Amino acid sequence: MRWLIPILLVLIGLLQYRLWVGEGSLAEVDALRDEIAKQEAALAEARQRNAALEAEVESLRSGYDALEERARSELGMIKRGEVFLQVIEGDDEAPKP
Repeated sequence: MRWLIPILLVLIGLLQYRLWVGEGSLAEVDALRDEIAKQEAALAEARQRNAALEAEVESLRSGYDALEERARSELGMIKRGEVFLQVIEGDDEAPKP
């Protein structure tokens, strides 16, 4: 009987060690929950970006307005008969006549 109490204390100590420090401990579970939250935030951001890109692709497929706007802004293209004017901003300290 006198050996039963120390054996039970050692057993309880081992179980407590695993709970606080070992594999599957509370600290590890908390760290995994934080990692899941970060991954869910990244996933939500990626889904939002994918939705925006999908809308842009659909816009480019369905009409020429978006395609024309993109060609004008990114490629600097103009229509026939249009005049292209380029404005170059000068220095504030330009010599005065």
